[in-house]
Amino acid sequence: MSSNRGVVYLGQGKVEVQSIDYPKMVDPRGRSIGHGVILKVVSTNICGSDQHMVRGRTTAEVGLVLGHEITGEVIEIGRDVETLKIGDLVSVPFNVACGRCPTCKAQHTGVCLNVNPSRAGGAYGYVDMGGWIGGQAEYVMVPYADFNLLKFPDRAQALSKIRDLTCLSDILPTGYHGAVMAGVKPGATVYIAGAGPVGMAAAASARLLGAACTIVGDMNEERLAHARKMGFQTVDLSKDATLGEQIEQILGKPEVDCAVDCVGFEAHGHGSSGSHEEAPAIVLNSLMEITRAAGAIGIPGLYVTDDPGAADAAARKGSLSIRFGLGWAKSHSFHTGQTPVMKYNQNLMQAILWDRLPIADIVNVTVVSLDQAPDGYRQFDGGAPKKFVIDPHGLLKAA
Repeated sequence: MSSNRGVVYLGQGKVEVQSIDYPKMVDPRGRSIGHGVILKVVSTNICGSDQHMVRGRTTAEVGLVLGHEITGEVIEIGRDVETLKIGDLVSVPFNVACGRCPTCKAQHTGVCLNVNPSRAGGAYGYVDMGGWIGGQAEYVMVPYADFNLLKFPDRAQALSKIRDLTCLSDILPTGYHGAVMAGVKPGATVYIAGAGPVGMAAAASARLLGAACTIVGDMNEERLAHARKMGFQTVDLSKDATLGEQIEQILGKPEVDCAVDCVGFEAHGHGSSGSHEEAPAIVLNSLMEITRAAGAIGIPGLYVTDDPGAADAAARKGSLSIRFGLGWAKSHSFHTGQTPVMKYNQNLMQAILWDRLPIADIVNVTVVSLDQAPDGYRQFDGGAPKKFVIDPHGLLKAA
């Protein structure tokens, strides 16, 4: 049997590359399946959502193989697979979806009803998401392959743009979904909370959708400097000026048409004099303050049902002190939840292939080997303005 290695969660702050089982055509409950494929992983990315687990902010169990952002080459096909062949290069949506249930048929693949016995929705290598083995590895099994996989039309072209195409599995559709759900349209003014990779993908998406002015806010000066380098306006939340005051300096008024939360529940307080303690509701509350009446707020940032590392009992159960009355009074629309990647990835792929979306530069893709993955986690956790992409077989380097 072939060997396999992957990035394994060993407890708070600890990941390690270990030998793991080579993938089998079985689901997490041990049932044999014919609808899957085995992929040789071409690229697999470190996500901010992975960091939540590694920081000990979820109920993830030790031994979990991480990784839900996967691009790969088909090397083995199940007996029921009809539309794929050996050698195809594919992007794997992070949502595990059956394609058969009512939510999948309605394009809500983030909440598939058949892939997780505990709740709606499944994902690879993630806590409470059905037990599907993660793809920060050399090889991985993908179920319901005919439905889930996005095949690249030309292998040589795909390899020439693989640093961009690797973003299709999660980060780019997630940022795009946030912008779409916030109602970004030509001429809009947009505020993006967070200058990490998802925030930069949301900013790139806002630009693609025709926004007149896209403002990115963060407290990390390195990340803000990169956002400015990419042509976006920025606000520095470590300053004492309020978010509204800084937006007014840019737009002439303290509000925007649309806002996107790309931070989530591990948000911290703002200002130069504060302790920057965790304030999990601060982003949502600040977005309600600066979004115009009848505006919309997209929320691709992660919020969890159980947070064992939260500072107070309410937040440990996902209960936040949100000023919902303010949002109600301003007639805001809120859009939450996992991104249904398949709703967007085909069109975003075309935008990449036709040079409309240089997403690798915008999120600052940085390629590392599988053995360098633990250091990538450390750098990313330290706020490096980079999107770390793991190259398990050296294929990106060769490309």
